Amino acid sequence: MSTRSTITSAMLVGALATAFASLAAAAPLTPEQVKAAMDAGKEKCFGVALKGQNDCAAGPGTTCQGTSTVDYQGNSWKFVDGGTCTTMQLPGDRHGSPEALTRDLPS
Repeated sequence: MSTRSTITSAMLVGALATAFASLAAAAPLTPEQVKAAMDAGKEKCFGVALKGQNDCAAGPGTTCQGTSTVDYQGNSWKFVDGGTCTTMQLPGDRHGSPEALTRDLPS
């Protein structure tokens, strides 16, 4: 095998590994992960995650974790410390919500 073929093959393997890792990270949280977070005093809070940093529920056509496409997307949630969701100060005088919001949705 030539050096060029070896490098090309290595790059292809690296790209595939990255793609598979991304899919694994975007998988929904398991029931055990959700229970562990809730047992640790966390609560689901919609509209507080930065782009790509949501824990789940990022609207239609998404796979879950890390799939929000805009900052503070209203239909995606992130676990936050219990009792802090609605009091979190966000840019534009917005707050988090225990229920999905219709604001800041991707176009």
